[in-house]
Amino acid sequence: MASFDLVFEGGGAKGAAFAGALEVLAAAGHTHRRLLGTSAGAITATLLGAGYSAAELLQATSETLPGTTDPVFTTFMDAPKEGDFDAAEIANSQTMDLMQKAHVPGFMAGQMLDLALRLDLFREIFSFNECGGFYTGNAFLAWFKSKLQAKGLGPDLTWAQFAAQTGSDVSVVTSDVTEREMLVLNERTAPQIPVALSVRMSMSIPFVWREMIWDAAWGTYRGRDKTGHIFVDGGVLSNFPLELVVESNPEIIEIMGNTDPNGAGTLGLLLDESIAVPGAGNSQTPRPRLRTADRVTRLIDTMTGSSDAEIMRKYPNLICHLPVKGYGTTEFRMSQDRMNLLIDGGRKAMTAYLTQQGLG
Repeated sequence: MASFDLVFEGGGAKGAAFAGALEVLAAAGHTHRRLLGTSAGAITATLLGAGYSAAELLQATSETLPGTTDPVFTTFMDAPKEGDFDAAEIANSQTMDLMQKAHVPGFMAGQMLDLALRLDLFREIFSFNECGGFYTGNAFLAWFKSKLQAKGLGPDLTWAQFAAQTGSDVSVVTSDVTEREMLVLNERTAPQIPVALSVRMSMSIPFVWREMIWDAAWGTYRGRDKTGHIFVDGGVLSNFPLELVVESNPEIIEIMGNTDPNGAGTLGLLLDESIAVPGAGNSQTPRPRLRTADRVTRLIDTMTGSSDAEIMRKYPNLICHLPVKGYGTTEFRMSQDRMNLLIDGGRKAMTAYLTQQGLG
């Protein structure tokens, strides 16, 4: 048996493969020390740190909406509802500004925009232009907070409270686009920011989910004020932050803690786009309704898949490659059968990795 610092790559819906891999890792008797992840990896890392077992994470992948057979994950692509935009947001929007520049009378512009915002598709486009993403992310946030509460944790607890109550060392990665900086959020760097909002920040794929704005109430990041800064998915700058646990310098120690380098091994769980999921064939879930969202997610997949290539080449033996080829980052509406194939692919990959490393 061994203990590992676990690093989870980002990948949206493809992150279901983690559940299968972790099931095999736990069955072999291995445990974890530090947990680090981006986007879907941030979700997995934080839930593990909150006390969820591999079996419970596996169970979460088959959760359905009350009274239906629809996976709960289908709600994560939550388009804005009527009334989601307040009067100030509408009045100060670029859309309203353009109408005024076109000399549309004020009362008429307001009425036209009010009518347009009754249309689902227009609300998504308005949200994309004004808030940085088609979807609100509110459904995910509610789901994640419920998961914290199920473990006896407050839905709005901070990293300082999370560390004190769980004893876990968890870090999540996000991107500050205002200062073009990767941020690693944990009890050392940003103790006052709520955990759930940190994870929501980490999974905010640009143009898909709304950007997050740092609130003054969240305190500072490593002593620096970030109030008003805009944040998106950590994968924009590092989708697979393996270097934060395998390398060491004063800055990394300040961010990740001064842990015993011999106290745990390192294991990175990579969602590998080049490896086909056994049995999945070429079938795919229908793409998002907005074609632009589909194009953006393909672009993000390409960008985030290449940004950490150097570190992966440097430490190949520390990485378990989970097959996800053909699965989409925002494919939250996949059938349970298709998801089961993804999860089983994770199981097989971890089994092969442990056997190869003599850890099975």
